[in-house]
Amino acid sequence: MTSLYTKLTQRKRKWTPIAVDKGELKAGSEDSIYRALALRVLELPVKEFLQQGLEKDLPNIPGVIEALESNQKDEDKHDLGFQYVVNAHGTNSVAEREAQNILNAWLAAPEHPILKAAILERSVFFVLLPFYRFNGDIGLRTLSADISNDEIQHVKIHGMVAHDLGLKSTPRLNKLRKATVAWVMDGLGVDTNDKYLDKDFWIKQSDNLYNRGKTEGLAATKSSRMPAFFESSNVNLPMYG
Repeated sequence: MTSLYTKLTQRKRKWTPIAVDKGELKAGSEDSIYRALALRVLELPVKEFLQQGLEKDLPNIPGVIEALESNQKDEDKHDLGFQYVVNAHGTNSVAEREAQNILNAWLAAPEHPILKAAILERSVFFVLLPFYRFNGDIGLRTLSADISNDEIQHVKIHGMVAHDLGLKSTPRLNKLRKATVAWVMDGLGVDTNDKYLDKDFWIKQSDNLYNRGKTEGLAATKSSRMPAFFESSNVNLPMYG
């Protein structure tokens, strides 16, 4: 009988990151988008968290190791995809330096590495990806949608491993994920007419994802926003298979 770990791994769609053109970001989102892009430094550390987890005791269930190894390969793709975006848009040097401090805090946290990966993906990455989709240009929206398809399975797999190992989140990780999201969204306003440009809105989504594993505020992401061929150059169109 095929295990749930194997089934989740098989649900992934193959895709290839591609170079993108620089498009227009939603006015008012720019500072926070550059902050979010600076947090691409967390992609490969998540891969390392999984490697550390593979070197520890794991649930004795078929498909666990294969699922974690598959997710590691995904992190390489995500990192490359974000590098293409940065090549097009450039970086904010201050945000890049501050993101390193956030990375160091996650690396220094003593909790189980797979638990750290699960918390990061569920309550930080699942906030940043919709933020890109509602405020980014075509290339960033497309990359966000593709990464989201991977992360949906990652969150399920890493959450299952954490559960099967009896791991529970800690006040320290809760504080760290909230500080991470708050830092990204610090470039936004408060009580704005556009909720997707409202700092408190995004912090609330992270709170909901952390506490309940879901958030009604991002229900609009269920209707995928993919670029039409007539509105995008071939450079920005996704490659699947």
